[in-house]
Amino acid sequence: MKALRILLVEDDSLIAMLLVETLAGMGHGVCAVEATQAGAVGAALRCRPDLMIVDAQLRKGNGISAVDEILSAGFVPHLFVSGDIKKVLARRPDAVIIEKPFRESELEGAIRRTLDIADNKAVKLSNE
Repeated sequence: MKALRILLVEDDSLIAMLLVETLAGMGHGVCAVEATQAGAVGAALRCRPDLMIVDAQLRKGNGISAVDEILSAGFVPHLFVSGDIKKVLARRPDAVIIEKPFRESELEGAIRRTLDIADNKAVKLSNE
Protein backbone atom coordinates (compact mmCIF):
# COMPACT_ATOMS: atom_id res chain seq x y z
CA MET A 1 0.00 0.00 0.00
CA LYS A 2 1.35 3.44 -0.89
CA ALA A 3 1.92 6.02 1.82
CA LEU A 4 -1.20 8.09 2.43
CA ARG A 5 -1.83 11.61 3.73
CA ILE A 6 -4.44 11.02 6.41
CA LEU A 7 -6.75 13.44 8.18
CA LEU A 8 -7.48 12.07 11.64
CA VAL A 9 -10.64 13.27 13.39
CA GLU A 10 -10.59 12.10 17.00
CA ASP A 11 -11.54 14.03 20.14
CA ASP A 12 -9.75 11.78 22.62
CA SER A 13 -6.15 13.03 22.65
CA LEU A 14 -4.70 9.71 23.88
CA ILE A 15 -6.43 7.73 21.12
CA ALA A 16 -5.37 10.34 18.57
CA MET A 17 -1.75 10.11 19.68
CA LEU A 18 -1.80 6.30 19.50
CA LEU A 19 -3.39 6.40 16.04
CA VAL A 20 -0.80 8.87 14.76
CA GLU A 21 1.97 6.52 15.97
CA THR A 22 0.25 3.47 14.51
CA LEU A 23 -0.32 5.13 11.14
CA ALA A 24 3.29 6.34 11.03
CA GLY A 25 4.42 2.79 11.76
CA MET A 26 2.32 1.64 8.81
CA GLY A 27 4.14 4.17 6.58
CA HIS A 28 1.44 6.84 6.42
CA GLY A 29 1.57 10.52 7.29
CA VAL A 30 -1.06 12.37 9.27
CA CYS A 31 -1.60 15.80 7.72
CA ALA A 32 -3.86 17.01 10.54
CA VAL A 33 -5.48 15.86 13.76
CA GLU A 34 -8.79 17.54 14.54
CA ALA A 35 -11.12 17.12 17.50
CA THR A 36 -14.21 19.01 16.29
CA GLN A 37 -16.58 18.95 13.35
CA ALA A 38 -15.62 22.48 12.29
CA GLY A 39 -11.92 21.70 12.61
CA ALA A 40 -12.29 18.58 10.48
CA VAL A 41 -14.03 20.47 7.68
CA GLY A 42 -11.37 23.18 7.66
CA ALA A 43 -8.50 20.69 7.75
CA ALA A 44 -9.94 18.68 4.87
CA LEU A 45 -9.98 21.79 2.71
CA ARG A 46 -6.44 22.77 3.75
CA CYS A 47 -4.59 19.46 3.55
CA ARG A 48 -6.60 17.57 0.90
CA PRO A 49 -6.07 14.14 2.45
CA ASP A 50 -5.94 10.83 0.62
CA LEU A 51 -8.00 9.30 3.44
CA MET A 52 -9.96 10.43 6.48
CA ILE A 53 -10.26 8.37 9.66
CA VAL A 54 -13.15 9.83 11.61
CA ASP A 55 -14.50 9.24 15.10
CA ALA A 56 -18.27 9.17 14.70
CA GLN A 57 -19.06 11.03 17.92
CA LEU A 58 -17.16 14.19 18.80
CA ARG A 59 -17.53 16.44 21.83
CA LYS A 60 -18.11 19.43 19.55
CA GLY A 61 -20.14 18.31 16.58
CA ASN A 62 -20.45 14.97 14.87
CA GLY A 63 -17.98 13.07 12.73
CA ILE A 64 -20.66 11.79 10.37
CA SER A 65 -21.94 15.31 9.78
CA ALA A 66 -18.35 16.50 9.24
CA VAL A 67 -17.85 13.86 6.54
CA ASP A 68 -21.16 14.84 4.90
CA GLU A 69 -20.02 18.46 4.76
CA ILE A 70 -16.57 17.56 3.43
CA LEU A 71 -18.01 15.27 0.75
CA SER A 72 -20.24 18.08 -0.53
CA ALA A 73 -17.03 19.65 -1.91
CA GLY A 74 -15.78 16.39 -3.46
CA PHE A 75 -15.21 12.75 -2.62
CA VAL A 76 -12.53 11.79 -0.09
CA PRO A 77 -12.13 8.14 0.96
CA HIS A 78 -13.09 7.79 4.61
CA LEU A 79 -13.70 5.30 7.35
CA PHE A 80 -15.29 5.66 10.74
CA VAL A 81 -14.13 4.51 14.15
CA SER A 82 -16.70 4.30 16.90
CA GLY A 83 -17.52 2.71 20.20
CA ASP A 84 -21.08 2.29 18.91
CA ILE A 85 -21.16 1.23 15.26
CA LYS A 86 -24.97 0.99 15.26
CA LYS A 87 -25.21 4.79 15.34
CA VAL A 88 -23.03 5.05 12.26
CA LEU A 89 -24.85 2.27 10.42
CA ALA A 90 -28.18 4.00 11.09
CA ARG A 91 -27.00 7.02 9.09
CA ARG A 92 -24.48 5.36 6.77
CA PRO A 93 -25.40 1.70 6.15
CA ASP A 94 -22.64 1.29 3.54
CA ALA A 95 -19.86 2.88 5.62
CA VAL A 96 -16.58 1.23 6.48
CA ILE A 97 -16.50 1.19 10.28
CA ILE A 98 -14.26 -0.32 12.89
CA GLU A 99 -15.33 -0.56 16.48
CA LYS A 100 -13.19 0.74 19.32
CA PRO A 101 -11.07 -0.80 20.66
CA PHE A 102 -9.45 -2.30 17.56
CA ARG A 103 -6.19 -3.91 16.55
CA GLU A 104 -3.70 -2.55 14.04
CA SER A 105 -4.58 -5.40 11.65
CA GLU A 106 -8.26 -4.34 11.76
CA LEU A 107 -7.28 -0.75 11.00
CA GLU A 108 -5.12 -1.86 8.10
CA GLY A 109 -7.94 -4.01 6.71
CA ALA A 110 -10.41 -1.13 7.03
CA ILE A 111 -8.02 1.20 5.19
CA ARG A 112 -7.66 -1.35 2.37
CA ARG A 113 -11.46 -1.80 2.12
CA THR A 114 -11.96 1.95 2.05
CA LEU A 115 -9.42 2.42 -0.73
CA ASP A 116 -10.87 -0.50 -2.72
CA ILE A 117 -14.33 1.07 -2.51
CA ALA A 118 -12.90 4.44 -3.62
CA ASP A 119 -11.11 2.80 -6.56
CA ASN A 120 -14.32 1.04 -7.61
CA LYS A 121 -16.24 4.34 -7.45
CA ALA A 122 -13.58 6.04 -9.59
CA VAL A 123 -13.70 3.26 -12.20
CA LYS A 124 -17.49 3.39 -12.26
CA LEU A 125 -17.50 7.17 -12.75
CA SER A 126 -14.90 6.99 -15.53
CA ASN A 127 -17.00 4.41 -17.39
CA GLU A 128 -20.14 6.56 -17.34
